[in-house]
Amino acid sequence: MTVEVGSQAPDFTLNDYNKQPVQLSSFRGDKPVLLVFYPFAFSGICTGELCQLRDEFADYDNKGVQVLGVSVDTPFSLKAWAEKEGYQFPLLSDFWPHGEVARSYGVFHEDAGLAVRGTFLIDKDGVVRFAEVNAPGEARDQQGWKKAVAELTA
Repeated sequence: MTVEVGSQAPDFTLNDYNKQPVQLSSFRGDKPVLLVFYPFAFSGICTGELCQLRDEFADYDNKGVQVLGVSVDTPFSLKAWAEKEGYQFPLLSDFWPHGEVARSYGVFHEDAGLAVRGTFLIDKDGVVRFAEVNAPGEARDQQGWKKAVAELTA
């Protein structure tokens, strides 16, 4: 079951592409978090979505929102992808236990072994304020995220 708006966001610690641990709860009391699950690094739709996030990063950063990307890829492939595309936000590896964090958010596709496109905006208190899940192959419309960010940071 997908994590719902108004519920406490499940905490986690995952390694980024430099193998440094990033804990969701470390942002509590400091800044909201936009958590973006995606199927795979280097895939077409995922690259398009994260490049849009990269290109519009100031829209989030200027409002004090921490963007975190999460997939089941290894830190090594995430690092290569981040360097190739110039992403300025952390990409976190949910590789092992495989998809555990995606499962806790209800966005793990068991048969395919990947995270589907789940997007969650979490406020400074750790409460989910926006949640959206897109099916595999269905690109996200990021205007919904931006509206939620604008409302949260107004």
